[in-house]
Amino acid sequence: MRDGCARVRLVQMRNKIPCSAERLGLLTSQMIQAVSDASAFQIAHEYLTTNRVRIVEADDSQITAAVLGKAGLYEQNIRLIDGHLVSKCSCTLPEEAMCRHCIAVLLEYQRWAHPRQSRKPSLVKEAITVSQVGPSNNGKGAILPSFASDIKLSDVMVFLEWLQPTTKALERQEPLPGPPALGLGAVSTWIQAIRNLEDRRRESEEVMTSLESQLKDRESEVGHLTQRLQTSLRESNAVQATARELQREVASYQEVLTRVSELTVEVVRHAGQMRAVTGDMLQKDSQLDKLVSSFKDVAEALQSAVTLPPHE
Repeated sequence: MRDGCARVRLVQMRNKIPCSAERLGLLTSQMIQAVSDASAFQIAHEYLTTNRVRIVEADDSQITAAVLGKAGLYEQNIRLIDGHLVSKCSCTLPEEAMCRHCIAVLLEYQRWAHPRQSRKPSLVKEAITVSQVGPSNNGKGAILPSFASDIKLSDVMVFLEWLQPTTKALERQEPLPGPPALGLGAVSTWIQAIRNLEDRRRESEEVMTSLESQLKDRESEVGHLTQRLQTSLRESNAVQATARELQREVASYQEVLTRVSELTVEVVRHAGQMRAVTGDMLQKDSQLDKLVSSFKDVAEALQSAVTLPPHE
């Protein structure tokens, strides 16, 4: 794969991709797609086209971004370290070598970074002073007309007239006025660059609005969960109090059972004693019956042996 002056070779590895590019800006969507899962790349492209990607901070060695995914907001950090592209995301998707969110961030960076590379601080100076070199008829380098020849004073005046209402529209955050009818050239490029910046600003505002809405929803969910947690804590405290009361009742029942067990032992002991006494009484009663029977026999014998004298 080739991108201008640089060749970049990517080998698929999980969250770490060897890369011979010196800058992240040299990566292209084709290169990223070559080491991405087809389904993840398609979803990442949908995130890109629906403005779900926001780059927080970026340069040619590191990107910090956030992506509004299907299940919430995720944070990404992508770095180019020692010839390796290292990606990290707060999601838990098992996609290799990068998740859909990191793929979307790299695609957004390509769209976001390339126009910025052409907008250097010395843009106007370079446009006026830098000459282009092209092949001459004899094969040697020949100086082509300077780019300054493409800038017309009338176009600059039209640009300045358009810039005044544009500045006011930017201050009021209103839609920019339509571009003036100019041909191809540096001035039209400036106008288009300003419009592109405004489009990006509006896209960022839409993403921010969506993120704020998501944040409010999450805060509302956290509030509901907090209320439920507090209710659960109160219920738990009430259950614990009831459990402590039941433990006290169980302890009192255990004391009663212990006392009943002791009384049972005493009752059994007394019952044994009573059975012994009863046996003794029955034995003595039998002996008394025999004695009484003996007394009766003796009385009858005496009665029969004694003869009373007759009455005169």
